Amino acid sequence: MTEKSIKKFSELTLDELYDILKLRTDIFVVEQNCPYGELDNKDKESIHIFYKDNGEITAYLRIIPKFLSYDSVSMGRICVKKEFRSRKLGRVIVKDAIDYIEKEMNEYIITIGAQEYLKDFYASFDFKPISGVYDEDGIKHLDMQRKCPGMPE
Repeated sequence: MTEKSIKKFSELTLDELYDILKLRTDIFVVEQNCPYGELDNKDKESIHIFYKDNGEITAYLRIIPKFLSYDSVSMGRICVKKEFRSRKLGRVIVKDAIDYIEKEMNEYIITIGAQEYLKDFYASFDFKPISGVYDEDGIKHLDMQRKCPGMPE
């Protein structure tokens, strides 16, 4: 059974924090063979959305408040455990984050630093490129932004 959690950093249990950091490291450092500083001092200010299946974290992302990464709210560290990718959890968790940002944070512009190969995935959520492709830690990225429909003028 899959269960969703949305928590501030201070609400995470030690086990949840450990499992989140392990999942992120397993995917971004080991699977993608990309040594980088995983702990960037943004987690304490972020909202953490994750899914658990039988107690195991299977999908994760963080919502970063504006001015920490970009001038707008951002999403980052979006990942799904390899064995669960066929379940479309990436689509579900990104949609949940967009809904949370719009409804709970009343923010209407979301900026992300997307891996280039996922450009079409994010475009399906109405994210549009706002930068050229750049290298970040040996992986091609581009900045993308979504202006939510119905955004106040």
